[in-house]
Formats: sequence, C-alpha cells, structure tokens
Amino acid sequence: MSLRDRLVERIHRQGPIPFDAFVDAALYDPADGFFARGRGSGRAGRDFVTSPEVGPLFGALVARAIDDAWDALDGPDPYLVVEAGAGNGRLAREILRAQPRCARALRLVLVERSRVLRDEQRDRLPVEPVEDALGPALPGVAGDAPVPVPRIGPIVTALDELPAIVTDGVVVANELLDNLPLRLVERTPDGWAEIRVGVDRADALVEVAVPASRELAVEADELAGELRFEPGTRIPLPTGAAQWLADSSRLLRRGFLVVVDYADELASIASREPSDWLRTYRSHARGIGALDVPGGQDITYDVPVEYLRLAAKRVGLRLVSETTQAEWLGRLGIHELVADARREWSERAHVGDLHAVAARSRVGEAEALTDPAGLGAHRVFVFAKGLRLRASLPAPAPEHGG
Repeated sequence: MSLRDRLVERIHRQGPIPFDAFVDAALYDPADGFFARGRGSGRAGRDFVTSPEVGPLFGALVARAIDDAWDALDGPDPYLVVEAGAGNGRLAREILRAQPRCARALRLVLVERSRVLRDEQRDRLPVEPVEDALGPALPGVAGDAPVPVPRIGPIVTALDELPAIVTDGVVVANELLDNLPLRLVERTPDGWAEIRVGVDRADALVEVAVPASRELAVEADELAGELRFEPGTRIPLPTGAAQWLADSSRLLRRGFLVVVDYADELASIASREPSDWLRTYRSHARGIGALDVPGGQDITYDVPVEYLRLAAKRVGLRLVSETTQAEWLGRLGIHELVADARREWSERAHVGDLHAVAARSRVGEAEALTDPAGLGAHRVFVFAKGLRLRASLPAPAPEHGG
C-alpha cells in the first residue's frame, strides 16, 4: 500500500489529521518518506542545493565556529559536537578536512533519521560505533565516575535521533528546522481555524478547516503578539521546531546551539500567499501542491523568527546572536579567505595548476554562500545555555527580547 493510500485510510479512521502529522509522514515515513528514500540535498539526482554542496568553504567556516565555541567552553575533552539533520555527511566531512584546532578532543555525532542517508555517510566518513564516540573511559579512582580518555579525536558516529546524554558542547542544524513538522492556522472573524488534511469524495487529499483548539489558538495569539491579521490570513506554527529545541536544550548542560535556516518575520510571512512561504521542491525545481504527492517531494517553509525566539526562551536557551548567513560568514572570516584566494589566483592564473583552480573556485563559492538573493539571506541564530558570557560565535548581535 502506498504512503498516500495509507494516509487516506488513516483519515477515514481518525478524521482529518493535523498538518504536522501529514508532513512527518510525507518527509520521514520509514518506508516511503521523501528523506527515507534518500532524496534531499545534493546535485545530480537530488532535489536542492544547500550550503555544504556549494563546496568546502562553508564547512571550513563552520569549523572555525566550532573552535570558537570550544574556546568559550574552556576546551573540554571530549568535546561533543552534534550535527542534527546531517544528511549524507557532506558538511561533517568538510569540517574535518578543515582540521579544526579542537580535532583531538572532537566527538562528532551525526543525527539523521534516514537510514539511506546514514549509509551514505559511511562513504564519506570513518563512522565508528556510538560507544566509541561517547566514550571510551577509564575507571575512576575509588568508585568515582569513569574518566574519559583525552586526545583521541576526532571520532565520528551516527544516530537516528539526538543522543540521550547531558554534556557540554555544540548542536549545529543547517536547513533542518524548515523540514520539521508544522501546524497551519488561519485567522477567522471569530478567532483561529486549524487547517488539517482530509479527503474528498474521490479520496483526494484536501485541506479541511476546523476550529482551532484552545491550546493552538493561544499559541497563535502569543506568536502574533500585537500584529492584527485580516480573516483568511494563514501563518505557520512550527511545532516540530519547538520540540527539537526542547530536546536540544536537554542535551546541553553548557554550550551553544547554532541554527541556519529559511526564516522571516511573521508580518512578512502573513503578508504573502501561503504558496510563497510553504513550498515544495523536486529535482532542483519547484514542486506541485504540498498534498499532491506525499513522499514524492520536499516540503519546506519559512520559519517565523518570533516563534524561534519564544520557543527557545521557554526551554532555557538564550539568544546571543541573530544575523544573516552572509553576515555570520563575514564574522568568521570569509572575506579574508576570499581576498587570499583572489591573490593566489592572480599570481598563479598563468600556471593554471590545482592551487590556482581551487583559489578561483573558492571565490565562486563565497559569492554563492553570501548571495543576498540566495543562500546569503538564510538566518543564523546562535543560542547559549549555561554560559554567562555573551559569546556568539564569534560576535554578539543586538538582543531580541531573549
């Protein structure tokens, strides 16, 4: 039975299902979900390009951010860095190739729900058993807790969910939150309606508006704040992102959470047609309606920045930096690296060797990563927990009520 048929059967049994339940099935169903079948980021044979696929430069700069965080945490060893939504391991590979200063302490944990993509990680990285990454340890003295063995990194492992430990470290998520499940609500003259997924008489998947529960309406009102929306206005409620932030906060005793994603102010999202901020992709082109081919295309959306601030604050995460990807990479030194590459290309262009070609390629990568009409417009949020300093990998931005 196809995923679509299973969804139809479920709706006949339960009634219209919340939009987040539909998205979770369409993207992550273990057998037929979009990512479960190995779709997603990449070039040939994939569906969209994220920053790591542009080239090695993005990973090299993320490695600098990881080193900055290591310094802010006073150089822990072992040093746990979790990449959530790690996909096929491209970003992790480039981080390691950049040889960060923290490498000997580094335990890099790749979290990816798709078994197919976890298998692909093993083609790019020396993935070890999880007990090796989160250990090993020597017996403590006189019954004390075991002592981790220092300076044996980097060790890489892969999991299908966040590790169930509490540690000092960093969680990094590049273009993950926009693929997590969300609820949809629509303003009505009397309050809020929830947009669910039902079926029509021909068993086609269709939108169904139902009165929003009190809990969901309160959530929508809190997000809207002082904004006033006309009837018919739709906004997303990123329930999956809220749960992920809570889980990430539980993982961190002290440390940082770095989120890079599609995000926008709620007023901007509400002013646009839903098809502009709730999008589908397939084979590097816009897809069709979100309900049309469950499991056959990516479903993504612009995350309201206000929601992230609220959800993070609720779970004890302090916002210390919020900027664009172009600005964040600038703080990490992308412009200096590009200037060096331009000089090298100028000096060696007549030779045309691999060093010259790599220098020219780095200039092109930087332009793509900082393009204000493309990847450079992604929002970067840095949250801290358990730290009194205003470290923000590498410089603070004005606070937004956090």
